[in-house]
Amino acid sequence: MKKWILGSAVLVLAACGQTTEVNDEMTKAPEPTPVETQTPKGDTRIWLEEVEGEKPLEWVRGENARSLARLEADPRYAELNAEALAIVNATDKIAYGGHRGDYVYNFWQDATHVNGLYRRTSMAEYEAGDPVWETVLDVDALSKTENENWVYRGMNCLAPAYEKCMVTLSRGGKDAAVRREFDMASKSFVAGGFELPEAKGGVVWADADTLLVATDWQEGSTMTTSGYPFVVKRWARGSALNSASDVLRGDKDDVGVFPFRVEMDGMGYMFASEADTFYDTSWWYMPTNAAPMQVPVPSKTSFRDVFAGQAIFSLEEAWEHGGKTWPQGAVVSFGLKSFMETGVIEQVFEVVIPDVRSSIDGISAIRSSLVIAMLENVNSKVFSYTFDGETWSSSALDLPENGNIGISSSNAYSDVIYANMESFLQPDSLMRVDVPNNTSSIIRALPDRFDGQNLVVEQLEAISKDGTKVPYFVVRHQDTKMDGTTPTLLYGYGGFQISLQPSYSATLGKLWLENGGAYVLANIRGGGEFGPAWHQAGLKMERQVIYDDFIAVAEAVIASKLTTPKHLGIRGGSNGGLLMGVMYTQRPDLFNAVLCQVPLLDMLRFHKLLAGASWMGEYGNPDDPDEGAYLQSMSPYHNVDVAQTYPEMFLMTSTKDDRVHPAHARKMGHLLDELGKPFLYYENIDGGHSAAANLGETARREALGYTFLMQQLMD
Repeated sequence: MKKWILGSAVLVLAACGQTTEVNDEMTKAPEPTPVETQTPKGDTRIWLEEVEGEKPLEWVRGENARSLARLEADPRYAELNAEALAIVNATDKIAYGGHRGDYVYNFWQDATHVNGLYRRTSMAEYEAGDPVWETVLDVDALSKTENENWVYRGMNCLAPAYEKCMVTLSRGGKDAAVRREFDMASKSFVAGGFELPEAKGGVVWADADTLLVATDWQEGSTMTTSGYPFVVKRWARGSALNSASDVLRGDKDDVGVFPFRVEMDGMGYMFASEADTFYDTSWWYMPTNAAPMQVPVPSKTSFRDVFAGQAIFSLEEAWEHGGKTWPQGAVVSFGLKSFMETGVIEQVFEVVIPDVRSSIDGISAIRSSLVIAMLENVNSKVFSYTFDGETWSSSALDLPENGNIGISSSNAYSDVIYANMESFLQPDSLMRVDVPNNTSSIIRALPDRFDGQNLVVEQLEAISKDGTKVPYFVVRHQDTKMDGTTPTLLYGYGGFQISLQPSYSATLGKLWLENGGAYVLANIRGGGEFGPAWHQAGLKMERQVIYDDFIAVAEAVIASKLTTPKHLGIRGGSNGGLLMGVMYTQRPDLFNAVLCQVPLLDMLRFHKLLAGASWMGEYGNPDDPDEGAYLQSMSPYHNVDVAQTYPEMFLMTSTKDDRVHPAHARKMGHLLDELGKPFLYYENIDGGHSAAANLGETARREALGYTFLMQQLMD
């Protein structure tokens, strides 16, 4: 509820027990030679920050043309693009959906429905495996009628009937979106209904005729420095938006304030999260006819759900309450009704305390229990929890082992959940799980999209510079000769407590593994694989441990003789793009290709660009003397060495990305051009932070990336 994922869509694969030592001398970062035009006071590339300015876009188009001319002329590109298109446009994909009432709702895209269909079918037909779908909203038709490139962003419906809804639509994939009232019964927009202009924010139903709204109120001072709203208002049906009344006001220096609804005993209760920083949150209960009440929990907590009248919180820091200290990483509960009546938390109960090699992956309240998905050494386990008024008790759900299991749909009014199971080599399977009876059945499974028969998966460990064991997964051919010649792609993220888990990537398998490549997934610090401590170890000025972990994995892979630097490439996006930039400047000797997507690279101005200020809780404040000095020492844009030989970097970004500013990639590319360093550049004009507004663009982006990797690592 409080974590806004900075990262773009990530490819993940998986890893079990071998340890490789790392030579400290090999982990030392080279001393950069300063370049006058890239120093903070002498940055001559500020003009590239004008997102849709004529001069910046002229540079973008020139670089696009240069890069596409090379990549699309490669005979492999056309085949890779055709294979990627076949994958993304496949009609036998699993139609994942959310179940509400008697229906399952699904958003579907294919070659015919580029912008997509929002549709529904009965639960009975869905579970039978061959449902007949009823179109609810045709986004392609809407885009054509309104002459807009609408990207569907979600449907927020009022429980338990789920007939009154608010649809979120984005122009070209931006985070900023418009919101319109939609009637599910008639499958149409409501004439004269609720409608909000384009802005970042959110809405929640208080009742059938009232919304709580967080948006840009056009008052000149209701958006935070991060670009999100900090004022929540109550808006009654039939009244003008500007007549909405204040409910809760945060501060301009917050990340943002966002309302949400809690279902308990068939009723809805209004709450809000005030994100003071990316990781520090004030939680508020907002009664209808009284002032908001702050929930007295530590700032580093996440509100998860409500079950049996208990509010469920996970702790990212230790909490002392009632003479007992609850450790970091624990999941606890307390009586929500008594708090709402008194403003006091009386008794806190332990739900679960993960061990040092485990973490919470997801929590969902259903009618009869609380379902908790956990990671144990980056492997999935799912449990059902019940509460007897004094004690929480658990039982493991009888689900297949050796796969990554995620809950794809659940709600407080049903005892059925839908879960997805996959692994590096096993395609996705959609399962129906009857939680009270602890039974499951597969509704549908994807066919193999690539030949994985002769591939193997290993889970290994590298030893980082400070002695920390860092797990990683290797996917390779079973007959791979360990002679250092295997083209290998290493992926990492390392931030925002995001866990990378084994998953089935059809494009990775078809475009890379089938062509003789190996894949490595690094579970480095900064992620959430082992709970909040694993993440917090690399915050702000401690961030070098994240980079040391990634270096350790790269060196371990090389030491195993799977590959050599000549054949080793790396890929990452968003915060992972920053990781790529740091690897480029700190250890260019280890890699021969760097695929850097929608990246952060200018770490002295990230907080002044779009949503960047919200991430100072992760990276630090560039305006602080100590944190700023550290950020300058690791900022990729400020640490390119004039005299250093670098691997070729392929920078990918999106003009319409209103989360991570495209100027990060633009300025880095412009700098590399001035210094005569080899690089490619591609900026999608639409696409948002995922860099793809439609499936055709998604396929093209994948084909371009793998063509680049083949040129660098296979030729």
